[in-house]
Amino acid sequence: MRNQLVAGNVYHTGETEEGEGGVDMHKDSITIVNGQLVTPFEVMPGTVVIEDGIIIYAGPHDKAPKRGPIWDAKGAYVTPGLIDIHVHGGGGGDVMDGTLESLETMSKTFSKYGTTAFLPATVTASHLELLQCVAAVKQAAEHGTGGAQVVGIHLEGPFINDSKKGAQNPEHIRTASLDELKEIWQEAGSLLRLVTLAPETEGALKAIQLLRSWGVTVSIGHSDASYEKVMEAQRWGASHICHTFNGMRGLHHRDPGVVGAALTCDDFSIELICDGIHVHPAAMKLALRAKGVHQLVLVTDTIRAMGLAEGRYVFGGLEIEVSGGAARLMTGALAGSTLSMAKAVRNAMKWLGVSICDAIRMASLNPARTINLEHRKGSLVVGKDGDLAIFDGDINTIATIVGGRVVYEA
Repeated sequence: MRNQLVAGNVYHTGETEEGEGGVDMHKDSITIVNGQLVTPFEVMPGTVVIEDGIIIYAGPHDKAPKRGPIWDAKGAYVTPGLIDIHVHGGGGGDVMDGTLESLETMSKTFSKYGTTAFLPATVTASHLELLQCVAAVKQAAEHGTGGAQVVGIHLEGPFINDSKKGAQNPEHIRTASLDELKEIWQEAGSLLRLVTLAPETEGALKAIQLLRSWGVTVSIGHSDASYEKVMEAQRWGASHICHTFNGMRGLHHRDPGVVGAALTCDDFSIELICDGIHVHPAAMKLALRAKGVHQLVLVTDTIRAMGLAEGRYVFGGLEIEVSGGAARLMTGALAGSTLSMAKAVRNAMKWLGVSICDAIRMASLNPARTINLEHRKGSLVVGKDGDLAIFDGDINTIATIVGGRVVYEA
């Protein structure tokens, strides 16, 4: 007998938790059938089984065990959950609010677009404000959220170059302080996963060395560094480029700058804000040709206004206006985005001409690898966290599953 649970998609196949009907029910367990499984290499029909929050099977339907309720994907794409490692806000919440409530709002908002994990990103602010944000992120990570999972923190600034500040508040830009970083590490510990800084500023190279000793990924951004300085930073341990092409010295044939280093150094993974506003599609294609699919990381850089009406908002203490899908300071400078990860995937397929496998990889496995979480997240592999997104053919979200729990259903 089938007991309907959710909108015709989920049903039990047995009447008892174990034995009768052959179903072994587990907490945070679910079986997704009739899906088109998206791997980094191919799309294949099959089933995913999650038990106690972990993937225990991903493959052909006829060999799959049954755990928990069954979700009929009805031929939709079943992908690893999307992972956003550069996000400032959404749905009215902002990381700099420094509260669990705002992070919860962001979590539930992002889950509507297939995102199952994210790194809240700070902006340039006082040390006290940053510590408050770190404390809130730690609380959210430890206590859990109702949507996408908080998996750490991305410290963007304050150790950046004023000449490439973008929408960062110039009042709080300062030289790199090892003492500040040590206090942040003392509060965050391993939750400090990504730090963006400008390597040409005073004390930056020693900061890179310290961060790498803790296992933190170091990103170069808001930087006016020369090509040579970026390559020096790479030798000290920097391995990632923040929102490539934006907030950095551009490419010139006699002065390759940050962009030149990003595109030619094989040791750098690079972020792309694939909204058609921050980066022209032709520049995105150039990045793809230079780096290959495996080194591109789709991010949103989204702000509080994401998912809300256009109008005026505050970002990092600065007034911004959202109009025509773009967020800008009153000076006209770009100030984050209102992009979703699902739309970034859709745009990558449209403008870069990549397959759904490649686009999903850039939004799941690649970001997981960048912040050293690929052993837990980013692909439909046995032993990884049961984080999945179910999309229709136009990459609209049908459902989002975090740790075996359905946190969003369209």
